[in-house]
Amino acid sequence: MDLGLAGRAYVLTGASRGLGFATAQALVAEGARVVISSRNADRVAAAVEQLGGSDVAVGLGADLADETTPAHLVRLAFSTFGRLDGALISVGGPPRGTALQATDDQWLQAFRSVHLGSIRMARTAADRLDEGGVIGFVLSTSVRQPIPGLGISNGLRPGLAGAAKDMADELGPRGIRVVSLLPGRIATDRSRELLAAAPDPEQALAAIRAEIPLRRLGEPEDFGRVAAFVLSPAASYLTGLTVPIDGGALRAY
Repeated sequence: MDLGLAGRAYVLTGASRGLGFATAQALVAEGARVVISSRNADRVAAAVEQLGGSDVAVGLGADLADETTPAHLVRLAFSTFGRLDGALISVGGPPRGTALQATDDQWLQAFRSVHLGSIRMARTAADRLDEGGVIGFVLSTSVRQPIPGLGISNGLRPGLAGAAKDMADELGPRGIRVVSLLPGRIATDRSRELLAAAPDPEQALAAIRAEIPLRRLGEPEDFGRVAAFVLSPAASYLTGLTVPIDGGALRAY
């Protein structure tokens, strides 16, 4: 199946590793070009080399909490590849703790990066997208079902899903799609950090697997392939929806 990605260009934030990087790999494998970013410039540079170098990928060490970052990324796409066809917007997860345990500073910092930074990136990309463009948000299954111990994420991710739906309504008449991806338990560095914080990591991992119908954590590639499809012209009639990538763990349908 040809996804129609050849020659297209996408901005992916938080993409030097994990889910964003796996998506970048899937896009490049299908002939797309990517602009990737994360806060760690060294990891960005390494990721660009892994993706195949400057012919197919360029990168920028930047933080979405910085209000200038979205414009820099969009300009980089046009100056390098001459076009922009979409964006996949992802930021690092906020700190552990319940909603009541989180301090005002933690809430505000997470809001600036996770929430406002994502919306700003979407708004900036939308201004430069033409018909056929797409904006994807990497959120979490916490959009539909709170995750114990991740109070800030439980508070902010559902709001982003609502904003994405609103954007889909507004941008639809221009032929621009907006989708939200809800990764569940995926074997990323973030997941490993959360597991390591458990009193008994092995027991915690066994309990997580038992709650997933497929009885395994997902791999970043599982997410990346789905994301590449959703971003592609092959998914041209999908917009305004949330797509769980969780091995069936969510009990809602």
